[in-house]
Amino acid sequence: MVIRNGRIIDPETKFDAAEFAVGITGKTIAAITREPIRGRVEIDAAGRVVAPGFIDILSYNPNSYGVWYKLADGVTTILAMEGAAVDMGAWYRAYERYRPPLHFGGGFHYAAARARQGLGRYTAASPRQIARLTVLAEKALEAGALGIAMTLEYVPGISADEVEAMMRVAGRYNVPVFFHVRYSDMEPPGTNLDALNEVIGAARRTGAAVHMLHLTSTGGTFSMAESLRLLEAARQEGLVIAACAYPYPYWATYLNSARFDPGWQRRFRISYQDLQLAGSDERLTPASFRNYRRQGKIAVAYAIPEEDLVNALRSPLVMIGSDAILEPGNNNHPRAAGAFTRTLSEYVRERGVLTLMDALGKMTIMPARELEAQVPALRRKGRLQVGADADIVIFDPARVRDRATVERPNQFSEGMEYVLVNGQVVKDPRGFHRQVRVGEGIRAVFRRAEPAETLQLNINGRAVPAYQLDGVTLVDVLWLNQFGYAVNADRRLRVVTVSAAGTAPDGSGASKAQEPSAATIPPTLSGSKRVQEIKYTVRFGAEMVKAYGLDDRVYVPVRDLSAMGAITAWDGMRRTVDVMLPGFSR
Repeated sequence: MVIRNGRIIDPETKFDAAEFAVGITGKTIAAITREPIRGRVEIDAAGRVVAPGFIDILSYNPNSYGVWYKLADGVTTILAMEGAAVDMGAWYRAYERYRPPLHFGGGFHYAAARARQGLGRYTAASPRQIARLTVLAEKALEAGALGIAMTLEYVPGISADEVEAMMRVAGRYNVPVFFHVRYSDMEPPGTNLDALNEVIGAARRTGAAVHMLHLTSTGGTFSMAESLRLLEAARQEGLVIAACAYPYPYWATYLNSARFDPGWQRRFRISYQDLQLAGSDERLTPASFRNYRRQGKIAVAYAIPEEDLVNALRSPLVMIGSDAILEPGNNNHPRAAGAFTRTLSEYVRERGVLTLMDALGKMTIMPARELEAQVPALRRKGRLQVGADADIVIFDPARVRDRATVERPNQFSEGMEYVLVNGQVVKDPRGFHRQVRVGEGIRAVFRRAEPAETLQLNINGRAVPAYQLDGVTLVDVLWLNQFGYAVNADRRLRVVTVSAAGTAPDGSGASKAQEPSAATIPPTLSGSKRVQEIKYTVRFGAEMVKAYGLDDRVYVPVRDLSAMGAITAWDGMRRTVDVMLPGFSR
């Protein structure tokens, strides 16, 4: 396939140029060029933007009804990061049998896992229950879950101990925790800032990455400027923090949720008349509120200040997430069908809140980068580059717009002319190709390093345990303590500093390395160890090398010990590696 004459935009590289051709072979982008190329299928994109397919970081399970509205909105990947399932293996298998027309993935649903333990929404888990929930979270991650979802406002009984336990799991697995934080207002006791500080504090203690879901409705309403300052300061501190928002000045949720516990009018600064039954023009009264609350209906709340929304959209830490997928019956917020095209029409074209490049970045490369460390499939998505997956949208920037409303959320967006998934056209100007079902499950993958059982590693004549990963021999950086080096690890920043052998604390040189100390011998680890794909940095003076996280330990490639002046000799016949560190003689 060839897409000709389009304006190519790649948010990762900031490439933006017209009259280029995109060549696609199979499901991969094979060429981006101004040279004349031909394809069996050719699309003329003159006057159109050609961009990566959008990644909805906050969607829900890919039901057979709502996915088509997502595609019309330009979304080619939906991720259920407020919780997909407890048994993620079964979840992926079920949707792979259904074969959705777009890609899908999701997070471990902590609230559902608690319910399986018999815990009510206002009850804290016991230490024994937390241990069982930890095992369930680990199983979900091993089955491909992209992260852990915690909905504190909906389940107020979730304790600080539960939050920290899940964040420690996420930290070990190098995936984020996605938070619907505990408060959504500025009425004490319990404010947005308290909610954000709770999560930031736990991130500081555990080193886990966190994502604040739908910040405009939870954690930032009535306090957005201050909330963003708080999050940005945490980022400057070195914490891994992200957030998302949808481009509407009103939120929606189930009336029977804890969010509508007594006092909601004061907390959200609204009345019954500010609530509208989603999918209708009915404004609520005390009587209809009670009736629909019993039925568990979704209501829209006109309760987000426009200034807060604009501030969130402009923030470099906020990406676009719809927080919805349309369900039969259409009792849904219009964000289920129009969040991405509304961003392009209302906040790029009409109001100039965002540039087109920045808006596309919030829909593509930002969510891809947040998760790609442990999700290899996302390293090829969110980009319009040679070698990337051919998930592509072609749209008219002058015409693209959302059409979904509160009264009629089941309205397809306009202007998204072509949508390609895995190199195949799922939507064109004539409509959907509903027989094209090429969506794939997007899973986390955890590689493992194995003990180097057939290889003998000797450092300064002493046998040292080692691991092997993809043919690379690794050694625990803490072993350098045994040879007179000071090793200091900042696990939160993923930086390990190794001070030169024989260097005194005052910086003066010592004549020889310190004697080995039995107290500093690292415990030997047995069995395969999970590899963190985000690598550590090890500093040897001015030299820096990359290292691997293996569960809770840091391992450096033996070959990179040369950065500290080590001499390495490999003997393939005897299957030995001899390393001589500086400061020693044979």
